Amino acid sequence: MRVSVQGERFELGHEAEAFAQANTSAGAIVTFTGIVRQADQGGLVAMEIEHYPGMTHKALTEIAQTALERWSLRDALVIHRYGRLAPGELIMMVATAARHRKDAFEAAEYLMDYLKSRAPFWKKEVLADGAENWVASRAEDEDALNRW
Repeated sequence: MRVSVQGERFELGHEAEAFAQANTSAGAIVTFTGIVRQADQGGLVAMEIEHYPGMTHKALTEIAQTALERWSLRDALVIHRYGRLAPGELIMMVATAARHRKDAFEAAEYLMDYLKSRAPFWKKEVLADGAENWVASRAEDEDALNRW
């Protein structure tokens, strides 16, 4: 299991390939990558992501360990970036390896739902007109997490 909270960019192809090569005994590998998207009304210049390093890494490690045990995963990878990110940049990646695809898919979805709703990150949109908006949690994200 690897959890990385980092400011620097990551290479999606490299991370996915390295994860796959480390898990050749798995029957299924699932990956998901989140991208900073343009704000609904447009004009997003950047997404600024803040966190408390020790708290964030500990929380992500605990949830990844829970996924490993709950779905009998062979391995899990969680990468989440912080700092100032522009639209189109990769913000996070989850990868799961399991003997069967159902476990790999469900565990990846669980990790994504957790990252969206409970991971200790604070996100602020910086707009072209100078406005800055803290991103609030959404009811549908909470509903997605509650099903687990």
